[in-house]
Formats: sequence, structure tokens, C-alpha cells
Amino acid sequence: MIIGIGVDIVELDRIKEIIKNNPKFINRVLTENEKDVFETLGERRQVEYFGGRFACKEAFSKAYGTGIGKIQLKDIEILNEENGRPVIETKVFNGNIHVSISHTDKIAIAQVILEE
Repeated sequence: MIIGIGVDIVELDRIKEIIKNNPKFINRVLTENEKDVFETLGERRQVEYFGGRFACKEAFSKAYGTGIGKIQLKDIEILNEENGRPVIETKVFNGNIHVSISHTDKIAIAQVILEE
């Protein structure tokens, strides 16, 4: 049974400015494993990756019903399977988590569905 659906969209130009002007924000959002991936990417791909992760974490918090604040961004880790499929690891929810992340040159969007 579906118990929550969340969607979030971010503008990549804003993400680029945040990364440039406030690099400490990266540490507030990304887990160590996510940062390891982030650091291997070129500048443009870093913006897409960070934007997708940020949108996904926001979408998860909306699906969970708390919004960011009750749970921390780093409580949610998004990694990719070998085939590229994103998966969420978190200790705050034990059910099934379905996630989709996409981006264009302007935006990143994520949808999360939580299922018992």
C-alpha cells in the first residue's frame, strides 16, 4: 500500500551558485558515500548530481510527511545500482522506496513513493 508520494524540482542555476558561493552546503546535504561520487565528476555533472540528490531528499521528506527539519538531509542516502538506477538508503523508513530522478540543462526533478 502506498503511504506517501513526494515530488521536488530544483533550478540547476541556483544549485550551481550555491555550490560556488557556499561549498560547506555540500557537506550538509551529501553523505560521505555521495560526496565520494560527487568528487569524481566534472563541474557540470556535479551540479546535476547535487541537484538531483537535493531534489530527491526533499521529495523523500515530503513523501514521509515531515519535510526537512524533522529528518536531516544526511539521513537519506541516494546511491546508484550498477545499471544506474537510483536507490535510497535510510534508517527512518523500513518499507519499500521507489525513486526516480531526472534532469535537463535547467532543472532536476525527483519523485519518491513510499510503500508499506
